[in-house]
Amino acid sequence: MTASVLHPVSHPELHLWQGELVDEAEAGRRLAGLPELAARVLTRPLPTDVVLGACAAVGRDLADPASALYGRLAGQLPADDAAAVLAELAGVLTREALERKLRRELGGLRPERLTRPDARETVYEAWAPVGLLVHIAPGNAAAVAPLSVVEGLLAGNVNVLKTSSSDSRLALDLLAAIGAADPSGLMAERIIALRFPSSRRAWMEALCGQADAIAVWGGEDAVRAAGELAPPGCRVVEWGHRISFAYLTLRAASGDGVLDALAEDVCRLEQQACSSPQVVYLDTDDSEELYAFAGRFAERLAKVSAARPVSAPPGTAEQAEITTVQQLARLEQHLGLTRVFCAEDGSWRVLADTRPALDASPLYRTIWVKPLPRPAVTATLRPMRRYLQTAAVGGDRADVAALSRALFAAGVTRVTPVGSMLDGYEGEPHDGVYALQRYSRRVSVRAADAAFGTVACLDDLVAAPVLPPAPHAPLLGKEGVQHALAALDPRHAHLHFRSGGSTGAPALSVFTCDDYDNQMRAAADGLLTAGFDPARDRAANLFYCGGMYGSFISFFSILERLNATQFPIAAGPDHASVAEALVTHRADTVFGMPSYLWQLFHAEADRLSAYGGIRKVFYGGEHFTAEQRRVLTEEFGVEVIRSAAYGSTDLGPLGYQCASCDGSVHHVLTDLHTLEILDPHEDRPVAPGEPGRLVFTSLARSGQRLERYEIGDMGRAVQGPCACGSHVPRLELLGRYGDVVRVGTYFVNYRRIVRVLEERLGYHGEVQLEVAPDADRERLTVRLDEQYAPGPEVALAALTAEVAELASARTEGLLSLAVRTARREEFERTPTSGKLRTVIDLR
Repeated sequence: MTASVLHPVSHPELHLWQGELVDEAEAGRRLAGLPELAARVLTRPLPTDVVLGACAAVGRDLADPASALYGRLAGQLPADDAAAVLAELAGVLTREALERKLRRELGGLRPERLTRPDARETVYEAWAPVGLLVHIAPGNAAAVAPLSVVEGLLAGNVNVLKTSSSDSRLALDLLAAIGAADPSGLMAERIIALRFPSSRRAWMEALCGQADAIAVWGGEDAVRAAGELAPPGCRVVEWGHRISFAYLTLRAASGDGVLDALAEDVCRLEQQACSSPQVVYLDTDDSEELYAFAGRFAERLAKVSAARPVSAPPGTAEQAEITTVQQLARLEQHLGLTRVFCAEDGSWRVLADTRPALDASPLYRTIWVKPLPRPAVTATLRPMRRYLQTAAVGGDRADVAALSRALFAAGVTRVTPVGSMLDGYEGEPHDGVYALQRYSRRVSVRAADAAFGTVACLDDLVAAPVLPPAPHAPLLGKEGVQHALAALDPRHAHLHFRSGGSTGAPALSVFTCDDYDNQMRAAADGLLTAGFDPARDRAANLFYCGGMYGSFISFFSILERLNATQFPIAAGPDHASVAEALVTHRADTVFGMPSYLWQLFHAEADRLSAYGGIRKVFYGGEHFTAEQRRVLTEEFGVEVIRSAAYGSTDLGPLGYQCASCDGSVHHVLTDLHTLEILDPHEDRPVAPGEPGRLVFTSLARSGQRLERYEIGDMGRAVQGPCACGSHVPRLELLGRYGDVVRVGTYFVNYRRIVRVLEERLGYHGEVQLEVAPDADRERLTVRLDEQYAPGPEVALAALTAEVAELASARTEGLLSLAVRTARREEFERTPTSGKLRTVIDLR
């Protein structure tokens, strides 16, 4: 037998190798090729979103006792522990938990991408995998081995796990499931799991001798052995045994509640965890005070121990050590050094010792009680600093603050409340370090400013992003989104925004603060690509503000993340004061809605023309027509007119423009979303380049998660490479569903009307349609800006000549058509966003 497609079953002689089960001989043969394998695999980057998706899928199976994976893994665990261990694994593998870990340890959800940490400089940095990462797993913690590999995968490494031949197949089966959950194969090719004894020297040398880093879970002997086998320059990441303890002030020690909580920490897991207390220190140097406390604590430990059945009794060797330590303590009672309190059945022991030096406990509900006056904490404990981990502090707020600093100076890495020493939180550092940083390297590229000013991410110049497939889920509309908000966990509802209401009633959207930050950073990268220069441009934020509308706030955040110079003026009816602020503060770049910016430039034409300092216009929410762009360029001296972002209130930023994106063409923000384009009438993908409905799925959002959300826009994929050099996919926006209105039994396209007026008549003002019922037919009024409008009859003739639907409806007597001119301020706009209402339906 050499290799087979993986179907995990209990065959102790089999190993997991890149998604296959292989036997001993095949695994031994392949070990010799590890360096070449690692070099080959590492050339294909592993996006963190691929890891998140696969782990989340497996986590859902582990949370479902009816799943096949749950049953397979539960059968490999002690019956009493199975549910708890699988629940722990399921919790750690959730997307939310892993995203939190990425943010805490590597600073974001896409740490592997070469982006600019300071947007004012063309310096790119990323976290790169350390390379070939070997994990030497412990034999006493079933969940540690697979989770260590998951950490290695989040950092992008090729991972080789070594477990004991006496261990169950839980780690292999779980890792096989994680690899199989990724259809791209990028995960499986980075996972190798071998079961063999450490005494097999040849295999240990083959693993460790080729490693770029070795993660060792175990005692000093295991760490020493790995270090001896590691090649020069190999990073040995030590996750060795640690000692933890509690420290109580006299006031805290007087309360039964504190003592009961401490006793719970002693009894949980029979002190087998590194964070279990082995010593209780009392803030005193009085031996009688110490013995009195030990007696009271023994009473509380007896009560708690009786209520907690022993989960793992000591073996013969462990029991011998307990007996030896206890008997020595009894002998030292005669010297006035110790006092022993223990259960008659031997189920627990409290050993009071007047000497403060830290002693390891023989565990299994055995606890030392020692005196340690507060001024001596650091000096007494520091000699053991290499072994210290958790200290539970019992005291008031000032005690916790002061003692934490003293304990950190001694070498402690965690301080917790009494009673929660074994508890943790998502993203918590382990033994004083972040694992993902130990499994990664920080790399950088310094590029020439002139050539790279509009390049936000170097990876986009190399290859198209690897995106997960579309989820198997029904299409989601706006009503479904609003309905789902009622069931949203309040923990995920930090920021609340309302839409502008330009296509209907304003809708609520909810984000976590982390989601919002991630979206603003991605949009900031897009703005760099669009040509915004944070080192030189002086930006005025002229989006509408207030009413829970998000544009002004979002662009404030985007500019803030770019370290840009900005003037948060906001859109307002007093055009004179806005123009004055622009001139006074020498703003040369403006952000805002096209309809508002168009009003501003024309209302203050004399002042802004004389100033001539507005070089760049970045817009959102609407589009400028070609004629409007010409006016801004020729009459006001604007050099760059570009979309600041394509987005929506509920999904956030969706796309960005580069210098080569004309009109409504945008690159898709693939860091945040995947895009499907579906047939306008059927729920199937369109052919490449054909127009269809835009359907987005959020990739990086833990709050209001949106999958297959039909946003209401039409568009088409733009084929071929972009002239800017980016491989990120592009789309061309073709308007909203609402741009097509049914009137006089015909479907009339708003954008078609705008295009006819622009191309046939050179009109570059705003256009608004009003549809209303009439006595015997429907009435369509085309409203034009009187400053730029041709004669109504001229416009009417052009529309009926070019728009066949309008001509037919009039000829058949189904429609009354009129063209009216109006002053710019008379056009109807949404009160929140200031957007022009393109179609007003009064029927």
